[in-house]
Amino acid sequence: MEISKSDAYAAAGVDITAGYKAVELIKKHIARTVVPGAMGSIGGFSGLFEMDLTGISKPVLVSGTDGVGTKLKLAFLMDKHDTVGIDCVAMCVNDVICSGAKPLFFLDYIACGKNIPEKIEKIVSGIAEGCVQSGIALIGGETAEMPGFYPVDEYDLAGFSVGVVDKDKILDNKKMQEGDVIIALPSSGIHSNGFSLVRKVFDVENVDLKTPIAELGGATLGNILLTPTKIYVKSMLALFERIAVRAVSHITGGGFYENIPRSLPDGLCAEIRMDDVKVLPIFKYIQKTGNISTHDMFNTFNMGVGMIAIVPAEQADIALEVLIHAGEDAYVLGSIKCGTEKLHLY
Repeated sequence: MEISKSDAYAAAGVDITAGYKAVELIKKHIARTVVPGAMGSIGGFSGLFEMDLTGISKPVLVSGTDGVGTKLKLAFLMDKHDTVGIDCVAMCVNDVICSGAKPLFFLDYIACGKNIPEKIEKIVSGIAEGCVQSGIALIGGETAEMPGFYPVDEYDLAGFSVGVVDKDKILDNKKMQEGDVIIALPSSGIHSNGFSLVRKVFDVENVDLKTPIAELGGATLGNILLTPTKIYVKSMLALFERIAVRAVSHITGGGFYENIPRSLPDGLCAEIRMDDVKVLPIFKYIQKTGNISTHDMFNTFNMGVGMIAIVPAEQADIALEVLIHAGEDAYVLGSIKCGTEKLHLY
């Protein structure tokens, strides 16, 4: 690619050849994500995917987009870039499955102050891992070198996923009724929300992130905070095959108070006891260190519950069996009652 080298562009801070090298380095990671339907190769102007619509009479495309947010600051401080890609994929596909859809593919966008091919490779390795965990293909992306806009050691990461669902199988909360059971799927940690508060509580720019902390089981604060977001795609698809799921909520920014009500129809309320939530140690440590109210904790973080599924009471035992078999430590979190407040967290 010597013919494409531009001395003038390089003098402005953009190294075109670094972009070519990055593409070569990431090809092996992208190859891990190839699934039936993925077409073409990386390097074209668009990503192609051929859908298998067998058994789907009325296909509806479902899309989700998100970024990693200020959790990236921890990656910069730790100089660890191979997990944030999992977060990026997770935040998209976990939203897509809330409608009952099966995610199909993912595309990423990386904007950086300086294209360091080896760093880009680490970021994409995480994206590829997230795609593998989701059973989807990484069919394209974009890396933009933007000197003067981003610091040379920093970058932003975002992406989007597209899935498909039969129109007749889109999750519809109209069938939800009093007595339905709320099942919790535990989170792996903070996931990718609330990090502006996390960074303030721990003053992460001025603390040793690599010191083991007894209250966190001897793990370092940095590693705990960078724990990637759990991906629930395969578990939830297995559940959809067996259970008439009423609704699904991805517990992200806004915590319990915002996300759970979004899945409920008017006239019904999710009733949950705080003591029944299996709160992870990191949230107790955040609350103690930052002197944060319990309400604000549940209103900001997932508190150890990354996703909930609302199922008919008579199918709750089967739902738990399916989810546990899929590797989730699922448990009954609460139930659906009649009421106008949408969420009764007590």
